[in-house]
Amino acid sequence: MKSKHSNFELRSKTQLFADHLFIGRTGEERMGDFLKSTQKEPRVVVLGISEAVGPFANYGRTGSEFAFSAFFRHFLNWPHHGQSVDIAGNIAFVGTFPADVESASLLVEELDAFVFDVLMSFVSPTQIPIIIGGGHNNALPLMRWAHQVKGCSTVLNIDAHTDCRAINRRHSGNSFSFAIAEGILSAYHVFGVHAYGINSFMRDFIKTHQVDVRYFESYLTGDHSLAADIRQVFLKATEPLGLEIDMDCIANMPSSASSPSGWRLDDIRKVVLSLNGNQYAYVHLTEGAITQSEHERTIGRALSYLCLDAIASMESL
Repeated sequence: MKSKHSNFELRSKTQLFADHLFIGRTGEERMGDFLKSTQKEPRVVVLGISEAVGPFANYGRTGSEFAFSAFFRHFLNWPHHGQSVDIAGNIAFVGTFPADVESASLLVEELDAFVFDVLMSFVSPTQIPIIIGGGHNNALPLMRWAHQVKGCSTVLNIDAHTDCRAINRRHSGNSFSFAIAEGILSAYHVFGVHAYGINSFMRDFIKTHQVDVRYFESYLTGDHSLAADIRQVFLKATEPLGLEIDMDCIANMPSSASSPSGWRLDDIRKVVLSLNGNQYAYVHLTEGAITQSEHERTIGRALSYLCLDAIASMESL
């Protein structure tokens, strides 16, 4: 399956296993052993996206194209504890990398349509997709799918950035402003935003569209509790909601906009494990970026932990 202009293709689970060597251990059933066969009506469907055109179009770094592959290699080696999960495949960029941001934005539009089509083809209304890898541009087709299929118009984003930039062209920094403009996102909660990075456009946008923002600095001073703020969003939700976790929110995590300031991975894990996963419309783990070989294990295991935590919040292990 390929996108309209063949710049992106869906690599099947069989192809992924052919690309990643998995060696089981006698007497153990690992995820790799379990996932080799097709699962009947799994509760969770994992979809990878390997691309960096979205961050590049936002003047950002590449590296997010390698996150899913790192996740997949590590995820296969975890013991299987009866989780109802399967892999839909991985959307990979197979075109020529763009030379400028305008060309990259056209590719993002092509990817938007393809991600939506893949979700419509491979995820049923009763299933919960966990999307791993790529840039935060992929939140827009996820929200379009969730709104159409699950009636979702509420999204919680744990992120160092609002991603509410102007909608003059597509990139990783404006998925949520596009969604608000399209009318598919009516309640946008973004927690952990670094206040010093907010520009005047974002400040006006937040006020005009009543975006529920919590700044990371308010968590540092003790004015807010992340767990309490998120709990309130879930308690008030009357529909399935989207959960977005941008790896930029985690201190020193290899990501598209890595920062020394942020939460610990275990802080985010604790929050995810405390949530009622039955309320998810989808889960999106994005912006992990590998630019050095030593990042592979960190990203691979961090994404595996968060994926397993999200599944654990939906079902008892």
